[in-house]
Amino acid sequence: MRKSILPFLQVPQLSKSDLAYTTGDERLKPFYTYVPQLESFEQIIKEKEGKVYPRIDLVDALTRQYQNLPSQEIVNRNIEALGHDNAFTIVTAHQPSLFLGPLYFLYKALTAINLAEAVEDRTGGKQRIVPVFVLGSEDHDLEEVNKAHLFGKQIVWQPNESGPVGSMSAESLVSPLEELRAILGESDAGRALFERVEKCYHNAKTFAEATQALLHEFFGPYGLVVLNMNDAVLKRHFIPIIQAELMEQPAFRLVNETIGQLTELGFKAQAAPREINLFYLMPESRERIILEAGLYKVLNTNQVFSKEEILAELESHPERFSPNVVLRPLFQETILPNLAYVGGGGELAYWLERKSLFRHFEVQFPMLVRRHSMLWLDRDAGKKLSKLGFSPAQFFADSDALIRSFVEQNASGEVSLELEINELKKIFEQVATKAMAIDPTLEKSVLAESVKAVGGLEQWQGRLVRSEKQKHETTLNQLRALKEKLFPAGGLQERYDNFLPYVLKYGEGFIHTLKEHFAPFDPGFLVIEEGQ
Repeated sequence: MRKSILPFLQVPQLSKSDLAYTTGDERLKPFYTYVPQLESFEQIIKEKEGKVYPRIDLVDALTRQYQNLPSQEIVNRNIEALGHDNAFTIVTAHQPSLFLGPLYFLYKALTAINLAEAVEDRTGGKQRIVPVFVLGSEDHDLEEVNKAHLFGKQIVWQPNESGPVGSMSAESLVSPLEELRAILGESDAGRALFERVEKCYHNAKTFAEATQALLHEFFGPYGLVVLNMNDAVLKRHFIPIIQAELMEQPAFRLVNETIGQLTELGFKAQAAPREINLFYLMPESRERIILEAGLYKVLNTNQVFSKEEILAELESHPERFSPNVVLRPLFQETILPNLAYVGGGGELAYWLERKSLFRHFEVQFPMLVRRHSMLWLDRDAGKKLSKLGFSPAQFFADSDALIRSFVEQNASGEVSLELEINELKKIFEQVATKAMAIDPTLEKSVLAESVKAVGGLEQWQGRLVRSEKQKHETTLNQLRALKEKLFPAGGLQERYDNFLPYVLKYGEGFIHTLKEHFAPFDPGFLVIEEGQ
């Protein structure tokens, strides 16, 4: 395998805020605390030492959640270590997703694992650094997590339930599993891979448990700890912040102020806060809490609470209160002794909106680390790319640009008339100047003739290009097919493809290769090419 790094600024598919953070844009520095580099961890650990976390309850929750999973010694040691004051975490998070969703789900896990190892090595083993994958199991946006793309086919899970996706029954996964069985095929490798996935889903009661089991199956050997924070015991430690949100609504003011500051700098809002950033959980229901005329109402239900009643409900049943995207980072950092959060560009952008909220509640803001991004180029794709005359970096351009470039490079003659068009424009500008000097009313007529003449040349240029395209039609179709394979649906491979076809082809070597090539703080978008 050959690894190359494409500077983030050369990847047009990335957002403005993503590029700004990854390139250290000065405008964003007031919105985070630590420079994302290994050298910063000494300071972060020093500031974390002595702070109190609910370690006993955290270990108990993890022990309960892992009791039905196959034992992995390294995971067991990591869970046990979290009970001690010298253990800290590197966290990433995502909603439970069908068959672990797109490839970036894996990239998050591997980035966190490798970073935890690097930080622990840097401490000389004095501190234990545990990689933790937090499942956002309370989210209820099914459309974001119920699809998987494999071999050009889409599997869709339709559970016919509502409420938090992570709490939905794993029994409804039978149909997607049958589709997966058919797609993976009857080869020995296909059957073995399917059995691994089926085992994880068959033994689970909920979708969150199934996702945890699948992560444990593939990443447990690397020590990854998976945590479902939808836990009554853990939420009890978040009661003071939930109470403040219900009574005072600080998030609405503080986060909106930060969003306003970022907007003035030219960055779009990521997750605008509501007046109350909490949902109320009931079986198959997760609905917003609103405050109207002094009463707390749960939308789309008959639930209504007075101030005293909702505080009593919170004290008795904290598990019924679910933080939204605005408060979820605060919940996570309240429970975990965390040093850094690993996320994609969009995630880090909404974390940048939260720093003042953390300061308000005196919760330490973690380092923000962009997860790895990667394009995987197998041997066949690499050969086709080389034959077409493109480098991997050039292929990030859109299809039309690639086709124009190919036609220009392989045309039997010059197809571009840009030089002639520019010269013609200059001639008409000179004519217009002379016409103005004689009769100002003639200028419009000259300009109209200019538009007509230039348009004629542009039409001829189009005919020349079309003629060349026809000559290379077969090759251009190969180019389009390769572009669709590497950038499916016009987007990045990592945001579309599921990991299972790669594991089917390469076995465990696929994940191991990624782990070997993901170096902490790689300064760009990775391209990993299979050897020819």
